Amino acid sequence: MGQHKKVRKAVFPVAGLGTRFLPATKAVPKEMLTVVDKPVIQYVVDEAMEAGIEHFVFVTGRSKHVIEDYFDIQFELEHTLRQRNKNAELSLLNGLLPKAGTASFTRQQEPLGLGHAVWCAREIVGDEPFALLLPDMVMRAEKGCMKGMIELYEQSGGNVIAVEECAPDQTHKYGIVGVGDTIGSGFRITEMVEKPARGTAPSNFFINGRYILQPEIFRILESQERGAGNEIQLTDGMLKLAQSQDFAGYHFRGQTFDCGAKDGFILANVAFALSRADIRPTIEDELKGLIAALK
Repeated sequence: MGQHKKVRKAVFPVAGLGTRFLPATKAVPKEMLTVVDKPVIQYVVDEAMEAGIEHFVFVTGRSKHVIEDYFDIQFELEHTLRQRNKNAELSLLNGLLPKAGTASFTRQQEPLGLGHAVWCAREIVGDEPFALLLPDMVMRAEKGCMKGMIELYEQSGGNVIAVEECAPDQTHKYGIVGVGDTIGSGFRITEMVEKPARGTAPSNFFINGRYILQPEIFRILESQERGAGNEIQLTDGMLKLAQSQDFAGYHFRGQTFDCGAKDGFILANVAFALSRADIRPTIEDELKGLIAALK
C-alpha cells in the first residue's frame, strides 16, 4: 500500500459537564477523577503517547482550567520534592508531561455535541489526519488501542474507527458498524448505524470511542445540521465523509472501562488496582471478603 500522511495530532474533547458524577464534578472536572492514583485523562494521554502522537489538543470548557494546570510544571511542588529528595516522585511527574509546546487548549463555548467539539479543534489540527480519543473511555491491553489503529492506518489510509464486539442482544445500545472485506490488519466498514432497532444491526461490532479521521471532516461539521439531542453529532459527519472516503475498522481486543459512568469508573479502579504489585496484596483479600459477604 502507498504512503499515508502521518497522524501527529490527537484531539481530546474534555468540555463535558460530568453530570453523572455530581456533586463531585461541581468542582472537579470528570476527567480529573482518579483511577487509583492517576486522573482519567492521564490514561488516555498515555495511550496517545504510546502510539507516537506528537501534539495533544484539548477542547475544554469553562471550569476546566485545572486540566491545563495539570499538564504543566508546578514549581512549588517540584521545589518541595527536590528539597526532600523525593526523586522517584519527581521522575514520575516529569514522565507524565507532554513536551513543552506540544499541548494546545481551545474552548468549546457551548455544549453542542461531540461533532461541534471536534470542529472547535480545526485551526490547531489543520489540514492533516488526526486521532480522536474520547476521555471517558479508559482502555487496557498489551498493545494500546490507538497504537494498533495507527498501525492499521499505515496499511489502509483513509479513516479508522476502533470497534469491539458486544453480545448480539446488546447492539441496540451502541453505534454499530457493518463488516466488509479484510483491509490490512482490519476490515472495511460498510455502514454505520447509531443504536439500531433490535434485530436490525449489521453486526455486533460497536464503536468504542477511538478514531483516526481525515481533515475533510471539519468542512462537513462546519455546515452540519443538529441531529439527535439537538447536537452536532460526529456520527452524522462520518456518514457523510464515508460517501467519499474509506473507513476501516480496527478490532480492539482488550478491556474498556466507561469512566463516564459510575459502574465503569468503579470497575476501572478495581481492575487497575489489582494489576499493581504495590497495591494488590493489601486489597485482594478485602475485595474477596466484600464479594463473599454479598452471597
